[in-house]
Amino acid sequence: TIRRMKAQKTVLCIQDGTDLEYTGLAQCEGLGVIGTNQTGAKSRGLHLHSTLATTSDGIPLGVLLAQCTAPEPKSKKDERSSTAIPIEEKKTFSWIVGLRDCMDIAREIPHTRLVSVMDREADFYELFDEQRHNPSVELLVRAKHNRVTTEDTKLFDGVLETSIMSRLRIHVPRQSARPKKSKQKARPKREERTANVSLRYLRVELQPPKHLVDRGPISLWVIAVTEDNPPKGAEPLRWFLLTTMEITSAEDAQKCLRWYCLRWRIEDWHRVLKSGCRIEGLAHRTAERLRRAIAINLVIAWRIMLMTLLGREQPELPADVLFTDLEIEVLSAFAEKKSLSSPTQLGDAVILVSKIGGYLGRKNDPPPGHQIMWQGYSQLQLMCEGYALARGS
Repeated sequence: TIRRMKAQKTVLCIQDGTDLEYTGLAQCEGLGVIGTNQTGAKSRGLHLHSTLATTSDGIPLGVLLAQCTAPEPKSKKDERSSTAIPIEEKKTFSWIVGLRDCMDIAREIPHTRLVSVMDREADFYELFDEQRHNPSVELLVRAKHNRVTTEDTKLFDGVLETSIMSRLRIHVPRQSARPKKSKQKARPKREERTANVSLRYLRVELQPPKHLVDRGPISLWVIAVTEDNPPKGAEPLRWFLLTTMEITSAEDAQKCLRWYCLRWRIEDWHRVLKSGCRIEGLAHRTAERLRRAIAINLVIAWRIMLMTLLGREQPELPADVLFTDLEIEVLSAFAEKKSLSSPTQLGDAVILVSKIGGYLGRKNDPPPGHQIMWQGYSQLQLMCEGYALARGS
C-alpha cells in the first residue's frame, strides 16, 4: 500500500469504525460488548476501526491500519467523570492511533501529502492538538460540536454570517433506513439526489475545553456547506468541515469538499466486508482467530472494490493490471464458451467476473456493484483451482 502511495502527490487516509456482531458465537473467547438493547441483553462482538488509503480521485490504494478491539463497558465502580478519564482509555483514542500511524508513514514518503479524512465522531479537541504537535499529516474532519471560538461567537454561527463564496452541486447517495439500536439513533431512508448548495469558509480559533484550558486555542479553517432549497420532505444538507489546510479561495474549499465526499469509499468498503465477504458469518473459538480471518478479508474486500471502480473508470487498462495469468486464461475460456469478447482489457475482464457472479448486463442495467463482483470473484477462484488441477499444475 505504501509503495502505491508513493506514486501519488496527495493521498486521502480515510478513517472510520464499524461494529462486527458475533453474539451467536456463545463459546468464542475474547469478544467484547458492542451494544445493549432495551431489555438489557448485550450484543457481543468486535469493533473494527480502519484506515483506507485512496487517491485524490477516490481510487482505493489499500488498507493502512485495522484496529480490531473487544470493547468493554465502563465498570459501575468507576465513578470518574468523562473529563477525568484519560483519552487513552476512551473509544475515541482509536482516531488518534490512526492519525499517529499516518504520521509514521508520512516520514517514509515525504514527497506525498497525506490528508486524514474523518467523520463527526473525530471532532474532539485532543485529535487537533495531536496534529498541532506533528503537522506532517493534514486533517479534514466533519464538525459535530458548535464550539466557542476566541471571537466569543459559536463556530457554526460565525461562518454562516460570512458571504457566500461559491455555489455548486453535490451528489447525495442513497441511504437505507436504520432502526434505533441501543445508543445508536434511528435513521430515516434517504433517496439519491443532487443537492444545490452554498459554500462559505472562515479561519477560526477554537477554545479548548475547560479541563484542557492550559493547552490553548487551536487555529483551523471551517468550511460551511448548506442546502437552501431541499426537495419536499428531505432533510437539507448541512455540513461544517474543519481542516488544517490553508483555504485562500473558493477553489481550495471546493477541493476539500470533494475530498470529504470521498469518505463514503470506506463505507462502501465496509459494505463489501459485511455483505460480500460476510465476515460476520465467520465462526472461530477465539477472538484472535476471528481477527486473523478478518485481516485476510480486509485485503480481499479492497481488491474487490478496486476491481469494481477501475473497471468503470479506466476500462482501457490491460487486464493483467489486476488479474493473474491463470485468471485471464480461465476468463478467456469462459468468454469463448459464452461467445463473449476475450478479456484483453480490464473492463472486459471485470464484466466477465460480474457475469460469473450473476450480472445480466442488460441495456438499462447499472454497472456491476461490489456484491456482484465479490460473488463472481470468489467463484472465479474456484474455477481457477479446478482448471489448475485439471491440467496437473
